[in-house]
Amino acid sequence: MVILTIFSGALLSAAFAPINFWPAAIFALAILIFVIEKSKRPYLHTFLFAFVFNALLLHWTSTYVGSIPWLLLSILQAIFYAPLALIRKWGIGFFPLIYLVLEELRNHFPFGGFGWARLAYSQSDSPLAPLAAVGGVSLLVAAISLLALAIYSVRNKKFGVTLICVLPVFLIFLPNNAQTSGKVSALLIQGDVPKMGLNYNSRAKAVFDKHVAETQRALALRDERIDFILWPENSVDIDPSANPDVSSALDALSEKAGAPIILGAVVGKTPNLFNQSILWTKSERQIYSKQHLTPFGEYIPLRSLARLVSPFVDSVQDFSKGEGNKVFEINGALIAPIICYELIDDQIVADMAKTSNLVVVQTNNATFGLSAQSDQQLSITRIRAIEHQRNILSVSTTGKSALISYRGKIIKSTEMGSSAHLFIQTELISSKSRFDTLGKWAQFGVFGYLFLVAATLRRRYK
Repeated sequence: MVILTIFSGALLSAAFAPINFWPAAIFALAILIFVIEKSKRPYLHTFLFAFVFNALLLHWTSTYVGSIPWLLLSILQAIFYAPLALIRKWGIGFFPLIYLVLEELRNHFPFGGFGWARLAYSQSDSPLAPLAAVGGVSLLVAAISLLALAIYSVRNKKFGVTLICVLPVFLIFLPNNAQTSGKVSALLIQGDVPKMGLNYNSRAKAVFDKHVAETQRALALRDERIDFILWPENSVDIDPSANPDVSSALDALSEKAGAPIILGAVVGKTPNLFNQSILWTKSERQIYSKQHLTPFGEYIPLRSLARLVSPFVDSVQDFSKGEGNKVFEINGALIAPIICYELIDDQIVADMAKTSNLVVVQTNNATFGLSAQSDQQLSITRIRAIEHQRNILSVSTTGKSALISYRGKIIKSTEMGSSAHLFIQTELISSKSRFDTLGKWAQFGVFGYLFLVAATLRRRYK
């Protein structure tokens, strides 16, 4: 039974990037239901399953900080899965409902949550992915867990369960066509860094210079009109407002391109240090300050305790949270900037999408080297594009940068670990996804259906 538990956890990790074998999520959960049903120690097996899954999925977190933070994160995440063992007492019909509740809990707690391992993010290549446009990531998670329950039920010849569980899948056949209101042209710059690692920005001017150089190279290669240039998070780690040479270089580059630059900058000093997205021209500045900061990356919770775990804690300065969303307006484009970790914040992404017709994601993957972190983040971005029916421009310092359609397809992309650029043209979308139209009612509907499934199966098979 232990071997089967470990296998199910490993199988679930294979559903995520970089392997991206999406059916593995369904079969892994079906195996887990079997293990819980048959095990004499269901809580122990549930924890072991979750630890193996998270340890494999999140191994990239150990890239430069070592194994201890990675293992502690995996253990903490695994603890949240323990209540799945309750299906042994309550009945297997409760599995999808409990799983979704636990995902929502992990997405908000502790320290603002860490929803990186949500089942939905394993489905970017799946035919089930369009469900996100109807009921958000919650519906996609529900569908996967319901299908797992259906497979387990077929094995036990409970065919009534199977019918109830597969019904939500038919929502993928709802039309998913977006209305557009024009097009926009942009230049995405992936400038790379001199050296990956935690101290990638120890020569912050060199990072800035590499992005300037790649922009100049791109503009020299193709003489075409662009509406804006997009740089990644941390591309300007020297406060441009406090450094005249950086400010002058940005002014000159914007004038040469005849277009504004949307750049990622670190501005100010502790305790007023901000991670910002700035629309920059010689005569104008529009600023968005990151609202959802990365715990243990942009601020240190429980610093005295964290210092006992990692020697790198004191190298992290605490950033301040921004307040409110911001949309940049350029030639009819209403551009919502999302900065890296904010991508897993449901509310921020939803609010940004509703007030924009194009979304940009600015990120920095240099602190995770050439690991799977970038591929996993791109999968999350693809699901968000489907969920909110928005084309997304995702740009990174080190890759992968990409244009992603509102159907979750990668239209263009760069490779990791190199300086690169993308000239893109994409539609501005004026319509909303069904999920954004329904709002909280969509989530209530998902939870309500799962409760109905649990109650129905409890009565039939108690």
